Amino acid sequence: MQAATSTEDKRGPGALRGQVWLTIQTWQAQQLVRGRNGTAAKPPITGLVGFANQLRAIWQGARNDDPYADWWLIKVHETLDSAGELMKGRKAELEALFEQMTAMEVAVAESSRPCRVPLRFANPYAYRGARLVAEYDTLVRTALTGEHIGLFGRDTSDGFLKPCTRKLRGAFALPQGYRLLQVDREAVRKGADPAAQAAELMGIVPEDVLSGERRAPLVPRKVPFPKGAAEHIGLTPICRSQVSRSETKNDDG
Repeated sequence: MQAATSTEDKRGPGALRGQVWLTIQTWQAQQLVRGRNGTAAKPPITGLVGFANQLRAIWQGARNDDPYADWWLIKVHETLDSAGELMKGRKAELEALFEQMTAMEVAVAESSRPCRVPLRFANPYAYRGARLVAEYDTLVRTALTGEHIGLFGRDTSDGFLKPCTRKLRGAFALPQGYRLLQVDREAVRKGADPAAQAAELMGIVPEDVLSGERRAPLVPRKVPFPKGAAEHIGLTPICRSQVSRSETKNDDG
């Protein structure tokens, strides 16, 4: 018995595992999760799933000391923060309107069949995006409730929601501008060929980002970049037609 216990102790604890679920109750929020396939009449829209997929390349680039990846993480962080602040303000405005109805007590409408989506993302910014979708979902339910009870009209409801929709779509599309070129800070400082290509495609990386003085709050640990890994990390948005109900688990790990 003692020998068996000793063997188990040497093996140590296994890998940590957990579960995260996103519950959405409106079709507007569901569209932000899935995105939209492009057609001749309408451009494609990157949803949360595509956003998470594209972030994989940026996260891997940052892990390999790519200053452009660090720059894009800063952009992602700031854009998500901005979207969160916008929705926070809209929510406060809506709640203030509801508080004016002193003679009525109104419960925000809830779906009779909410959609529960399992999330398995490989970096924290994808989860931040999911959290914003959840906040947007609540905002939609609140605005539609106010419209339903005659607190305000359709135009006012749209005025609350449309800026938030555009802001989130813009945030989810942001990673499309990044290219994983296996460039690092040393190459940028030396002006090597990959760095010149990176500058042509993505612009000149700011000096404070190149020096490491300015970074996003959430960054990966630096580890050696596996040779040929860029060939296996997709940069193409996941279109709605590619995401079946069984695939909405959003597993980008």
